[in-house]
Amino acid sequence: MSALLQEIRSNPVLWLLAFVPIVFVAQQFEPEAHTILFVLSVLAIVPLAALLSRATEAVAAKTGDSIGGLLNATLGNLTELVIALTALRAGQYTLVKASIAGAIVTNTLFMLGASFLLGGLKHHVQEYNPLNARFQTNLLFLATIAMLIPSALADLTAATAFTQNLSVSLSLLLILAYGLGLVFSLKTHREVFGGAEHADVNESTWPLNLALATLTGVTVLVGLASEIFVESVQQAAVVFGMTPAFVGFIIVALVGGAAEMASAFSAARQNRLDLSVSIALGSASQIALFVAPVLVLLSYVIAPAPMNLQFGPGTVVMVLISTLTAFLLANSGRSAWFVGTLVLMVYLIFAMTLYLLPPGVQ
Repeated sequence: MSALLQEIRSNPVLWLLAFVPIVFVAQQFEPEAHTILFVLSVLAIVPLAALLSRATEAVAAKTGDSIGGLLNATLGNLTELVIALTALRAGQYTLVKASIAGAIVTNTLFMLGASFLLGGLKHHVQEYNPLNARFQTNLLFLATIAMLIPSALADLTAATAFTQNLSVSLSLLLILAYGLGLVFSLKTHREVFGGAEHADVNESTWPLNLALATLTGVTVLVGLASEIFVESVQQAAVVFGMTPAFVGFIIVALVGGAAEMASAFSAARQNRLDLSVSIALGSASQIALFVAPVLVLLSYVIAPAPMNLQFGPGTVVMVLISTLTAFLLANSGRSAWFVGTLVLMVYLIFAMTLYLLPPGVQ
């Protein structure tokens, strides 16, 4: 516990943890002050993300980058899952699908590109295991096909029952593929996915028990703060002049992935690019092959009506381009700051398009 207190005292970003109780109190007394709640929830999630990053580094130092990246992606994606579940219960299927696709694109392009940029500015040229990047992008490509088929057939048939049955069947296949992928990467072919050797890795001084307890506690707080965020973001977006597409695809995805981004950026600056790649692409593939299918299945239980995997054509195109971009630029095993800049440029093209997109267009 002393290590945790020392970390909070030494890191000015963690001083923003004071906003965590403030946002919960404000939500109780002023539940309709959506703009204020939006700002406070973001200020609360940022330090929680930084703390989650620090705890994940401690775990990864003891378990290795592959397992550490998977653990961070899993815990980080709980935030996206909470946000999506909140919208799903309210029947906001457009927001749910936008947050899913936005999280995939944000993790694949923004998180990966910024990691390449930040790491490259400090270390000139960095190396990582390209097999892991290829493996994750192959999983993403499979998920993109599962998104593409229902969307492509939407113009050929108006049968809602067909779309729902197809979505459920595809969801079960994606979950199976994700499970088999974990067995392949973490068990039967674990040696193939080992990280590149880095000389300047700083070992964490946090005990493993403290790191795991911090991961669990902070993840719960991030989930609670995210609920307040998703309840206020739509109304706050109107005040700030943001389109619904931009909110779901960009804002929700960035805030929901803040914890993972903090970990990925910190790892890249420490020349642990294998961990950054595992977090970014592992998180994207987990959302595409596990979180999205689980939401489809849960919609039969908690939502007003079942949700399907039919996404708008523009959304599918962006996910496909993101996957191809990651595959083309992230499979060489070497990176520099300009590679990260190129990836970020693709993301900025999407963000600008969505910001200027007329309401109602998908």
